[in-house]
Amino acid sequence: MSETSKSALRRELRQKLADMTEAQRHSKSAAACSLIAATPEFQAARTIMLYLHTPTEVDTAPLALRAWQEGKEVLVPKVSWDQRRMLPVEISSLQTGMTTTGSGVREPIAGKPVPVDFIDFVIVPGLGFSNNGYRIGRGMGFYDRFLAQPEFIGVSCGLAFEEQIVPDLPILDHDMPLGMLATDGGVRRFVTNRIETK
Repeated sequence: MSETSKSALRRELRQKLADMTEAQRHSKSAAACSLIAATPEFQAARTIMLYLHTPTEVDTAPLALRAWQEGKEVLVPKVSWDQRRMLPVEISSLQTGMTTTGSGVREPIAGKPVPVDFIDFVIVPGLGFSNNGYRIGRGMGFYDRFLAQPEFIGVSCGLAFEEQIVPDLPILDHDMPLGMLATDGGVRRFVTNRIETK
């Protein structure tokens, strides 16, 4: 797939997300989050990294609240633009200590990065997902670089609306496959991942 057709696919997926109503997003987000929270992978994880959603993405707030209720640590990415990478930072609230970047993404204002090998479960956003564990993001490569780190030994799980599943995606050498994908329609598993006990 050429860069032109990738751009066209991104446009098409953005439009699909924009066309969903607030009520649809809310009910589908709740369903997808419930399905993830019930998986043995989520249940076994002690430290979870999730994204802070933008208005058209699956709302991750229910997962953060569930994780805190179950005594888990919750991390979110803080982007280091000079290093071109994401730093996992622990949060204890979805409201306080947050800022919104120029690209509309919320992140913690401050916080000490947590070592990647401490993370048991990473919830990964994207514009589109395939049925074989690949995703197309917004074109910056942050999550692919993050998941490619040899220190990361946890489970990676995409989170999306069923409308974001596409039959075919371009796969490049640096694209990292996910271990799981959860949507409002169900949970798909692609590879065997095991959470190591520390």
